[in-house]
Amino acid sequence: MEEKKTYKIYKIVMLIILVAFITFIITSIAFYQYFIKGDSLNKYLAFMTSDESEDISQLLDTYRAVIDKYYLGDVDEESLKEGAVKGYIEGLGDPYTEYISKEDMEDYMQDTMGNFVGIGIYMVQDTKTNQIMVLAPIKGSPAEKAGIQPGDYIVAVNGEKCTADDMTAIATKIKGEEGSKVKLQILRGEETLDFEITRENVIVNPVEGEVLENNIGYIEFSSFDENTAEDFKNKFEELQSKGITSLIIDLRNNGGGIVDEALEIAGYIADKDAVLLYEVDKENKENVEKNDSNPIIDMPIIILTNGNTASSSEILAGALKDLGKAKIVGTKTYGKGVIQQILTLPDGSGLKITTEKYLTPNRTEINQVGIEPDETVELPESVENILNVDRSQDTQLQKAIEMLTQ
Repeated sequence: MEEKKTYKIYKIVMLIILVAFITFIITSIAFYQYFIKGDSLNKYLAFMTSDESEDISQLLDTYRAVIDKYYLGDVDEESLKEGAVKGYIEGLGDPYTEYISKEDMEDYMQDTMGNFVGIGIYMVQDTKTNQIMVLAPIKGSPAEKAGIQPGDYIVAVNGEKCTADDMTAIATKIKGEEGSKVKLQILRGEETLDFEITRENVIVNPVEGEVLENNIGYIEFSSFDENTAEDFKNKFEELQSKGITSLIIDLRNNGGGIVDEALEIAGYIADKDAVLLYEVDKENKENVEKNDSNPIIDMPIIILTNGNTASSSEILAGALKDLGKAKIVGTKTYGKGVIQQILTLPDGSGLKITTEKYLTPNRTEINQVGIEPDETVELPESVENILNVDRSQDTQLQKAIEMLTQ
């Protein structure tokens, strides 16, 4: 009896060992296939990329060969090409240089000229967080009416998460047919907010003005687009006919735009032949922008600025400050002191590329620095929306009025 029991145990042990051995064999075969195949792919890739001196076109050819040999799915040639170009440009690490697809170019150029259908916001890349930040909603736009504020982060559009790497694509998604709706998820501080906004035909840049107390003229506009300078001149002449003796130019929340428009406005105020701007390229060659006309505005001027005053706004403010033609009141400007050009490529796509930095007439650099005001004035903490500040709380405007009436 004891002998049979021992034999039975022996059979069980042998069965366990046999099962373990078979499992080992199967697993070994599987891992052999995995490692041998993986190793052959690694060796193939190493062989194909062994020439360290190869240029980008050769490197792309190498990866294309790997894709053709191993990739299981279908290849969309246009998507592959566009992805390669977009990634190549993003590799520069410049938040202002970007690839624009052929499909997006027409909309992009319309935006630059100041007319489009959408919700009306200026967006920038927050380089610290790689998020899309609202620089400012356009005055009177659907975004402003819905309650979008400067400093809001756009974290999703129509339910799809996004980062600053998707700037151009997100701008396209936010646009659409007039009367259609777009859903935005906004991060404001630690609060997440959802908005559904109806798209409209947005008039980007109305130049607005009025006569304040003590015959002070007041002009404001939110960007420098096509014809902004002409509209500014017309508005000034209208106010001049009403007897103004000094002028406030409100550039708060003005995100910039066409440089030539800013220079033309500066030319209405600066002396003839005065240096307005130095443009410096990568070879350190300078292009000097001078005023080629006689000024038409000769009165005390104060410019209002804040942290959303950027780009062409800083060109105008910096030029008039350095030339002694205006005082600046408010808070330090955004600090975008580089200039981009938009190039149309043979296939219809585009490249917005940073080509120059600019210096003010005193050769002051602005990029990532900003312009310090002559009089630093903060708005009260009780102000909830800096785009819609009640005059009774607008300490910056009040200071400007005070300085012009002394």
